[in-house]
Amino acid sequence: MLPRSIRLTRRLPLIALGCAFAAHTLAAQPAAGLRGLVSDKSTGRPVAGAQIAIVGENRRTATDSLGRFELAGLPAGAVHLTVRAAGFPQRRVAVDLVSAGTIERAIELDSTAATRMAEAQALPEVAVTAPATPVNYRLVDFERRRQLGRGQYLTETEIVKSGAYNIADAVKNMRGVLYDCGGGAGCFIHMARAPMRCLPEFIVDGHVMNDFGPHTPIRDIIGLEVYTGPTEVPGEYAGRFAGCGVIVIWTRSGPTPKSQ
Repeated sequence: MLPRSIRLTRRLPLIALGCAFAAHTLAAQPAAGLRGLVSDKSTGRPVAGAQIAIVGENRRTATDSLGRFELAGLPAGAVHLTVRAAGFPQRRVAVDLVSAGTIERAIELDSTAATRMAEAQALPEVAVTAPATPVNYRLVDFERRRQLGRGQYLTETEIVKSGAYNIADAVKNMRGVLYDCGGGAGCFIHMARAPMRCLPEFIVDGHVMNDFGPHTPIRDIIGLEVYTGPTEVPGEYAGRFAGCGVIVIWTRSGPTPKSQ
């Protein structure tokens, strides 16, 4: 009978081969995908800008202007999602993903449920004696998007406090934003994830203004939104240039948006 040390030595290559085979088998397993539509159960309309996150993983996406979303490269099996949107209660959804396939899943949010919850949680009346904070109605959508936290935002107070002397100076320290002055073509803002010479879209008071936008006087700006890529850009600003990033500027002299 062979000594124990020799028997163990002979087994080691077999153990290593088995581990390598198992690792290869796991690596060869194709990923799954999920796409679908988020809509309002009460009206049937698509919900744009809904935030969809995978529980327990740092993976998220958002619906486009048509309420569509897609997630790729997911592990097969049961996946739990949280779905959030302004004006809707949060919903948690479980999806069983099939390996090597993309499945469709429709998700409904109920806008009337938020109203019912607010009515059910009515609080006793409280007398308020402090003066109301003035509201700039032109920045209602700015504030709504800022609460969602998909992009990066600067208020007029923050811009003044920073001491920035132009837009590039105000955003140069933001995550994913570069200020490029090379190549002899002058200085310009460039998103780190965008291809070279793929410049962001500038939207001033709701209108695309790529010529005037970068040179808007900083003292005229009362709100600034920066989206560095298509996964951050809200549905109302999504388009063919979303991959280059979007910078939204609100000025004190712009028109007040009409109610829809």
